[in-house]
Amino acid sequence: MMKKETETEKKAALAAAVSARLTERYPAAECALRYGGDAWRLLVMGRLSAQCTDKRVNEVSPALFAEIPTPAAAAAAPVGRIEELIRSCGLYRTKARNIRDCGAVLTERFGGRVPESEEDLLSLPGVGRKIANLVRGDLWRRGGVVVDTHFIRVCGRLGFYPEKEKDPARIERIFEPLVAEADRSDFCHRIVLFGREYCSARAPRCGECPLSSLCSHFLREEK
Repeated sequence: MMKKETETEKKAALAAAVSARLTERYPAAECALRYGGDAWRLLVMGRLSAQCTDKRVNEVSPALFAEIPTPAAAAAAPVGRIEELIRSCGLYRTKARNIRDCGAVLTERFGGRVPESEEDLLSLPGVGRKIANLVRGDLWRRGGVVVDTHFIRVCGRLGFYPEKEKDPARIERIFEPLVAEADRSDFCHRIVLFGREYCSARAPRCGECPLSSLCSHFLREEK
């Protein structure tokens, strides 16, 4: 008797198929944040991206890092000056305090280096699982999936979980057995690129979509 495929196995097969098509479409799988391979910059830019577009973060960052190129420089900077530099990113007062305090902690506890472990990253001011996963994935190919608004929307439509599911922690747990740890960073970047090009929130381009034959939302709407 043929063994019945489990739900996890079905989702893993879907993840593999989605990954294959997106790899063909977006071979580079580049992070939208232009951080130049610098861990400190990625950490800060990840914090700035909360409720702000990556485009805006990229525009603000050159002037910001010209003045605070290192954690030590951030720790020594007046918080008011950091606020001025990031004002257009939104939530700038909270973000400025986080950047300064994060710089201080990195300087005092970690010798000015961004730590690799999840526990250490989560101990930094303003750093949650999304940022920790982004940093660990891009720099060291470790950590979970980066669950942002694009990822939540696209993967819900594809059928990995109900579209009403919005909890990042639950979504991250769903994907743990589906995508290998070393591949999660690229998978997430490609989902974001796909979400922007095809699967937008208000006007998805379903008729042109390279994933339509795999997509629960599209197949349901077609019936």
